Amino acid sequence: MTDLPGFRIGELAARSGRSKHAIRWYDAQGLIPGVQRDAAGQRRFNARHVEWLGFVDRLRSSGMTIAQIRTYTQLIKQGPPSLPRQRALLAAHREQVAATIAAWQDSLALIDAKLAFYDCWISTGRRPDREPAVAGKATGPAAAKSKTARP
Repeated sequence: MTDLPGFRIGELAARSGRSKHAIRWYDAQGLIPGVQRDAAGQRRFNARHVEWLGFVDRLRSSGMTIAQIRTYTQLIKQGPPSLPRQRALLAAHREQVAATIAAWQDSLALIDAKLAFYDCWISTGRRPDREPAVAGKATGPAAAKSKTARP
């Protein structure tokens, strides 16, 4: 019996920084395309699987659900005929990520304005006349300082 090329789950765990348990779970959930099994029934992996697990981590950290990743993985398993659907799924996710980043930037701007408000209060010893606006648009002395501090 010829053994399949590649490496076993322990080496994938070492290369990817994930536990064997997590890799088995990902595989059982249908989240790893192209996993083969050798004559003994053990999973065999390659360098692309290391890259794939890193990509899955990025998808998860950017808010993609396990169900969406599973759908994406199933599309990948279908090969080139599903390329337009693969791209559409990622494009939709990108839009969600961009919207989240924009909302976080608004939140960050308000936090920066509030910090500038406190800096002004601490440096002058008196409370500034106006607080940063809750809607994300700062006003008053704190806003002027905050706007110049941001790129």
